[in-house]
Amino acid sequence: MEPGLIGLLVIVALALAFDFINGFHDTANAIATSVATRVLTPAQAIAMSAVLNVVGALTGTAVAKTVSKDIVPQEFATLELVGAALISAIAWNLFTWWKGLPSSSSHALIFSLVGAGVAAGGWGIIIPKGVQKTLTGLLTSPALGFIIPILLMFLLSWLVLKWMRPRTVTRTFRWAQIASAAFMAFSHGGNDAQKTMGIITFALSAYFGTQMDTVPLWVILSAATAMGLGTAIGGWRIIKTMGFKVVDLKPVDGFVAEMSAALIIETASRLGIPVSTTHTISTAIMGVGTTKGFKKVKWQVAGKIVSAWVFTIPTCIALSWVIHKAILALGI
Repeated sequence: MEPGLIGLLVIVALALAFDFINGFHDTANAIATSVATRVLTPAQAIAMSAVLNVVGALTGTAVAKTVSKDIVPQEFATLELVGAALISAIAWNLFTWWKGLPSSSSHALIFSLVGAGVAAGGWGIIIPKGVQKTLTGLLTSPALGFIIPILLMFLLSWLVLKWMRPRTVTRTFRWAQIASAAFMAFSHGGNDAQKTMGIITFALSAYFGTQMDTVPLWVILSAATAMGLGTAIGGWRIIKTMGFKVVDLKPVDGFVAEMSAALIIETASRLGIPVSTTHTISTAIMGVGTTKGFKKVKWQVAGKIVSAWVFTIPTCIALSWVIHKAILALGI
């Protein structure tokens, strides 16, 4: 087997490993609130999330095309560049999972790609449009994730909740939250699995030395499957942070947070914007919490989450730059 093909197979394996880790790292995005409110058991929630992550991953490729074409031009693609980006993103994901911090797998991958691209050809080869699109998602999705749940909660209170008995509210929204958790899992698969599809397509363009405008079917299916398997493993460390340590949740709170976040993520997917599902659902939970009063949100824990977000971009750029230089120096 030729060395180039072996390198490609290693890259594909690394990409699917990233997707698998992304699945268990981000399981909390879809199910933390439904587990915290005891609408679903952890086993039920993880099973539902795994299936719908796969279904969501099969629904589009707009985000995949952004990752494969709009961050680093395909003519600069090399297997060393892709490998450095994947190793950096995987390392950061595992570190934040170990610490129980819901950081962004999406931004870890994309800014690792930026760092490896800079190492390969300098800042001049980075496509500003794609990075700007990613940064727009980085800034707007958490902001909308915080604001929309507040507005939705007030709207529900005005139209529905004040006319219902507390027991009726709980019973009604226990069922509604199952639907919102399902929608959240679907939207997560639709945005996050596409990043892996994009990075594999980028690697294929490096191997074949040609521009690739479409994502091969086998790439779509393998990425969807890897994320589903990772989700099935679950990520209990982050589930505990998201569901139990930020704010005390009731079914109506979980419904509002999940529905708001899922709508934002699904819209971004259709526009080809790689957003962080972690950022979006985290701020949605905080937004719901503020409707109960600012003191109800455990802002110290929220601060640790925000710190992980802030450090993701510079850390992954620097780490992937170092890894790329090391790969070239060692002749791997």
